[in-house]
Amino acid sequence: MLRKNKKQSRSSKKYVPPSKIKLRKHLNADALFRAIRRKFEKIPEFRTGDIEISMPDALMSAFAMFSLKDPSLLKFDERRKDEAECQNLESIYGIKNIPSDSRMREICDEIDPKKYLSPIFKVPFRHLQRGKALEPMVFYKGCYLLNLDGTGFFSSKKISAPYCMEKINKKTGEITYHLQMLGAAIVHPDFKEVIPLCPEMIIKQDGTTKNDCERNAAKRFFEQLRKNHPHLPLIVNEDALSPNAPHIRELKKHNIHYILGVKPGDHKFLFNFVEDAAQDGRTIEFEIENEDDPDITHRFRILNEVPLNQSNQELLVNLASFISRFTLVANTGTKKINSHICHETLGRYL
Repeated sequence: MLRKNKKQSRSSKKYVPPSKIKLRKHLNADALFRAIRRKFEKIPEFRTGDIEISMPDALMSAFAMFSLKDPSLLKFDERRKDEAECQNLESIYGIKNIPSDSRMREICDEIDPKKYLSPIFKVPFRHLQRGKALEPMVFYKGCYLLNLDGTGFFSSKKISAPYCMEKINKKTGEITYHLQMLGAAIVHPDFKEVIPLCPEMIIKQDGTTKNDCERNAAKRFFEQLRKNHPHLPLIVNEDALSPNAPHIRELKKHNIHYILGVKPGDHKFLFNFVEDAAQDGRTIEFEIENEDDPDITHRFRILNEVPLNQSNQELLVNLASFISRFTLVANTGTKKINSHICHETLGRYL
């Protein structure tokens, strides 16, 4: 009777190298996808009769399309024709029946995004908070950096809906129907990952005929943001379309700090005020040479408590201008200027 060689039986086991990534119970992809699907399952069914594609399958398919970065509904629809793709979608996203592109539109178009989809953005956020994964993304003085910007996602001269905004060509009278949104994401310069918050749609509001605008969308966004995250410390980072008095007052109302881009053409009073202060020697100015390229010089100009504009001189902001100068030959060159206003007093540690 042959004896088993214990050493041989041990060595015959398949070696599994230790994982360098420590999977967290609530923060791996499988757990997050399951949590999102559970929320989709709670959305009430509005269709009657025989239902071939369930509501969770339709919504998870839409989620999978963005998760897989497919460029269009039609491209995602091609996955239905591949058996291996169908198996992957079921095992990863739990999708049993994949809708066609037209069926997905029909189902998703009837769902109120503010009522049913907006709360789902809080699900992964709460998991990140519970797993303390948010803490490394703190940007400055305990605050998170929140990028905010408007973007368009639909435009057509033929297809429209009551909530579409309208652009009218002054010469031809042709109408272009379009939709926009105010997107928001927590970011950090040291991380490639971002944490999206629920966007605010820039669309015609109920009972109105006028087009919506980014400023009004921001008001609604801040209201909802503070309902969802009343104590989250934030610094909002926006482009040069945002630095106006009503917007800054709205940020202060909701206890949100800010870094806002400004341009001389849009804020002549502010930049003239700073230039006069520079002539009087009241600005903080210094230069730093680029260690990697001696032909590049970085120049900074800082002034605190600057009136935003002539109409709102009581609204004081702090300005920092950054000039990156590229010296090509002696006494010539090009320069790039970036200026921002912010809540924080600047230059106190210089």
